[in-house]
Amino acid sequence: MHIIIRWFRLAFLFLLLTTQTGCLEWLHAYQTYLQMKEFDRYFTVTAKDDFTVHFKEPRLLSEDFVALAKLQASSEEQTPDGKRWRYRFRKIDKQGQVVTPEISFYCDLTFNFKHEVTAWTFSKMFLQIAPPEFLEASFRSLGSAQINEGRKQLRANADLLQKTASDLPKKSAVIKGLGEPQDIKDKEKEEIYKYQFRLDARNIEEGYEDRALSEVKLTFDKASNELVKMAGRFAGLKISINYRNYQDDEESKIANAQP
Repeated sequence: MHIIIRWFRLAFLFLLLTTQTGCLEWLHAYQTYLQMKEFDRYFTVTAKDDFTVHFKEPRLLSEDFVALAKLQASSEEQTPDGKRWRYRFRKIDKQGQVVTPEISFYCDLTFNFKHEVTAWTFSKMFLQIAPPEFLEASFRSLGSAQINEGRKQLRANADLLQKTASDLPKKSAVIKGLGEPQDIKDKEKEEIYKYQFRLDARNIEEGYEDRALSEVKLTFDKASNELVKMAGRFAGLKISINYRNYQDDEESKIANAQP
């Protein structure tokens, strides 16, 4: 029954989108969203110095990313199996100048000869604000996320999220990697650190110049000095992760630690 419903929704969406010029990228994105419901069947994850999601049966095309983000990659490299795009983000100061020494991170998209995405890689520096265990859990949660069609957003139900016993990053470690923020907002129990990065983008489509600017807000708990939330926009992709939603409660942590 679930399979029938899933493919009925897909067929309906296909009919809807194919009647609108230039909307196939949303169909491919929706097909990928459906695959997220069976994550281990369609994806694998590797995490070492960086973090990579591998697509076993890719649906998204290179042209889809340009259409959705309205931005070109910073650079393109030909590979034996296709090509690799790199999106490089450099930290900037309040005057919009790249800081020295440079602090940057990147995301890579790897495509095969059919221009289908086969891997999405996040650099080691990005993992300073999105630890691999929590990043994987957030990807897995997309399969149970609800679609906001008007705002084209996915919002996961916290009760259905995969949990992890991993520790959250400490503020001192984050600052060591990213440096001092542009601004700090002080709240009763939290501090919000604001950073800005600029994408080295080529040929930005007119009217979308602001998408090259990435504002990242990191929320730290005052009592524990832990990073508890990350929100930002990267090449037009908005990401917001409340890390506490992915943490095991204390009773689960104690149970998992027992032999």
